[in-house]
Amino acid sequence: MTERNALTATRYEDDTISYPGHPVGPDGSEPVGTVDLSEHTATVVTWTTSAAAPPGVREPNHLAIVEFDVEGQSVRAIGQLTSDAVEIGDTVRPVYVEQLREPGAGIREPESQEWDGYRFEPVE
Repeated sequence: MTERNALTATRYEDDTISYPGHPVGPDGSEPVGTVDLSEHTATVVTWTTSAAAPPGVREPNHLAIVEFDVEGQSVRAIGQLTSDAVEIGDTVRPVYVEQLREPGAGIREPESQEWDGYRFEPVE
């Protein structure tokens, strides 16, 4: 498994923030820094449950689009939820997970399927 990675958004010259980051910002500006979204909470914009997940991904697979407020800017991300105990408008926090899927479940070499990352957990 890989070392814990940040949930990194990119800040651009025009002060916009994008997740995921891109080589050029929305208005053509250059990247000038990063923001670690794992240090912020977010609001659930919408969510769904996928009953037909890819091999190695837990079923049912609860997914959400969440919105972070970073310095007054909206930054959206999509990711797995820790449970289906959420509603639109709930506050969630990113939680690091060393293994988002079972590497040996697919048809590819297991080493190429080792995925770490973040799930979103409801804030009580």
